[in-house]
Amino acid sequence: SPAMAGPRSTAPTAAEAELLLLQKQALAEEEAAKTKRELLTCFLQEKLSREEQSSMWGLHKVRTVWRLAQRKTKDQELRQDIEILSQTFTRVMDCKDGVIEALARDLEEAEEQQNRALRSHLHFMDQLLHLQRCRLGYLEEGFSAQVGALKAEFEAERCGISGGEGEW
Repeated sequence: SPAMAGPRSTAPTAAEAELLLLQKQALAEEEAAKTKRELLTCFLQEKLSREEQSSMWGLHKVRTVWRLAQRKTKDQELRQDIEILSQTFTRVMDCKDGVIEALARDLEEAEEQQNRALRSHLHFMDQLLHLQRCRLGYLEEGFSAQVGALKAEFEAERCGISGGEGEW
């Protein structure tokens, strides 16, 4: 029995030792796996963080390029609008300049017509004054002739009346 007890007592000890060794190995493997998982998690978190930063930087670059493209497009649209407005303004100004020139010509013609009408009117007034003076001259001559005739008749009657007093 004691002889049997020896191998029996050594066998469980060896089995226990082996079990302990296996447990230690399993624990060590688990610790190594845990460390590996932690390292992998840390690596993946860092990579995720770098990817997020890269993604944010890329998104920022895309937004910047998009804004530049939009600004360039808007700039071209505004330049085209300004060019169109400038051409329209030039056409309107040319049209108004033409109207002003036409009105200035019309005004000059109207002033010229007014001056001609005034000269004609003054000429006719001078002719009318000349005619009136001539008429007045004829009337004065006629009046003087009538006055002279009346004086002569009056004198003749007076002479007739004075000479006739002695006859009565």
